[in-house]
Amino acid sequence: MSATAFAFFDTSIGTCGIAWSERGVTVLQLPEASAALCRARMRRRQAQARETSTPPPPIAQAIDAIQRLLRGEKVDLRFVALDMTAQPEFHRRVYEAARAIPPGKVETYGELATRLGEPGEARAVGQALGRNPYAVIVPCHRVLATGGRLGGFSAPGGVATKGRLLAIERPTGVTTPLF
Repeated sequence: MSATAFAFFDTSIGTCGIAWSERGVTVLQLPEASAALCRARMRRRQAQARETSTPPPPIAQAIDAIQRLLRGEKVDLRFVALDMTAQPEFHRRVYEAARAIPPGKVETYGELATRLGEPGEARAVGQALGRNPYAVIVPCHRVLATGGRLGGFSAPGGVATKGRLLAIERPTGVTTPLF
């Protein structure tokens, strides 16, 4: 997954980074403990890409939509093109299926696996989502463990970040405290 450029932008939850190629977004970096840490991680992950403060129009539109989503607006990010060329086929299928979960809704890992035609593969779905380089564009935070429990989250801040994202979206069906 070779990005050509990346940029940083402010959101209601902190500074995020976004990288892209000619095919679409390659990485969405959620906030770290500080803006400086977010910048350092993105620069390490995208060492061959150039940093810019003026992303092309499709990326600028994606940034605007992400900012609105993180402010609590019900925004569908499926219009954002993703460059999944470096992703294994199963991960691509999981990411596309997760993108179909609208804001304010949740599914379990098992439900997502069943919808993919892979019943019994909840753990594999969880592993794919744990490697999701496109969080919140691929809304892995909307995928829960059985019984409405949060389950895991591999982005900076872990399950606390997942709870925060869900608290912004206010879905039903979550049994674990969100903060």
